[in-house]
Amino acid sequence: MTYLVSSSGRPPPWFLIEPVVRRALEEDLGRNGDLTTDMIVPPEKQIEAKIVSRARGRLAGLIAAECAFRLFDGSVRLQPVASDGSLVSADETIALVSGSARAVLSAERVALNFVGHLSGVATATQNLVDAVAGTRARITCTRKTTPGLRLLEKYAVRCGGGFNHRFALDDAVLIKDNHIAVAGGLRPAVERVRPSLGHMIRIEVEVETIAQLEEALSLGIDTILLDNMPVEEMRRAVRLTRGRAVLEASGGITLNTIRAVAETGVDYISTGAITHSVVNLDVGLDVCPSGQLAGPEREAER
Repeated sequence: MTYLVSSSGRPPPWFLIEPVVRRALEEDLGRNGDLTTDMIVPPEKQIEAKIVSRARGRLAGLIAAECAFRLFDGSVRLQPVASDGSLVSADETIALVSGSARAVLSAERVALNFVGHLSGVATATQNLVDAVAGTRARITCTRKTTPGLRLLEKYAVRCGGGFNHRFALDDAVLIKDNHIAVAGGLRPAVERVRPSLGHMIRIEVEVETIAQLEEALSLGIDTILLDNMPVEEMRRAVRLTRGRAVLEASGGITLNTIRAVAETGVDYISTGAITHSVVNLDVGLDVCPSGQLAGPEREAER
């Protein structure tokens, strides 16, 4: 399949998205399909509809919506008016959908669920990106994602201008407080890891104090996560590090506090809130009277 939807967020390949969307359709259709639509709508009925943003936000998830309609009926066509990664206004048409009325109505909720949730992720990310503008800090997500949706949620973070932390436990080594406790200290934890790592795998260590930071620096750690450090202590950590390691700030980051964190000079600020605590962007699907798509929508359809 070739995506009709262009994106600034480097969309995942179809074969990775398809199983996620298929499971959502299976969940929604249950054992007997869409009873309401199948009893009301003749099988030959064709319709045109608009997907409309009801609020302002950063768009993501049209690729999943397209997948939902195409999986239900390969002849259904989704034509984007906006693209994933773009800023949309309230009451803006973001895509046109045409084809079998049964297919469009039956796949509608799954398609809109993906667009609404993923646009919420992209919008929350963009808000933080805007808040740190002019600093060196980049916004990155975490593994605090909705089970089964990590691939698409991390894509939505990219659509919002953010960056991805590791996708899974096998991407990189992140030595956290519990690993250090079990290993009996940071040094023995690092010494157990290093002999088995390939040259492409990085090591990150979580620290809570300046003393732990200094120990991590003495071990030549690639990236150091400053966990729940006060802002003044972060500034001191940046001065002590002097570029010898990438510094990531994390813990309790909010829209109100992120600017102060960014101004300490850290390289990355990670937050799970942009995936686990977002408000959906309100989107809807409006069926159009046959042949009455207006102006810009008709031009986009062509």
